[in-house]
Amino acid sequence: MLTVVLTLAIIAAVFGLVLGYSAIRFKVEGDPIVDQIDSILPQTQCGQCTYAGCRPYAEAIANGEADINQCPPGGETTIIALADLLGVEAKPLNAEHGVEKPSKTVVRIDENVCIGCTLCIQACPVDAILGAAKRMHTVIESECTGCDLCIPPCPVDCIHVIEVEATLNTWKWQAPEVEHAAPRPSR
Repeated sequence: MLTVVLTLAIIAAVFGLVLGYSAIRFKVEGDPIVDQIDSILPQTQCGQCTYAGCRPYAEAIANGEADINQCPPGGETTIIALADLLGVEAKPLNAEHGVEKPSKTVVRIDENVCIGCTLCIQACPVDAILGAAKRMHTVIESECTGCDLCIPPCPVDCIHVIEVEATLNTWKWQAPEVEHAAPRPSR
């Protein structure tokens, strides 16, 4: 019995050493610019930029396959941050991918009208909708990113956009609107 335990321990130690060495020797380094771009993006995973999520979009930007102005949830602030990071000129948001919302929104399902078709569940990229086939569905508002991708597939129009009310944790100071005056002539 002791020889079996010692044999298994030696085999486990050898495999552990081989795996440890392999992990160090064959380590794959990530692209640091992709990590920086990904950290700037809003992480809504909504797919409005035509990519499956924020990480694939960051990789496409780093590879030069996508432009920096395709993220409606990030809006102008994200575009400016990406332009600063990459050393390119900021562009207006590409309207082909959507428009920037003035405030955060979520969706709410009218549970009396919902027929339980599950089309909204399939369309939600962040799994914020709960329900089962032929049963009422509901939205987990704390998980909803407000991408509105669940609205078009709904056959009974029971999904409505609701503006999130500001709380002490979410309130942000409104920037004043400033008119740019023409420069004064020098004397």
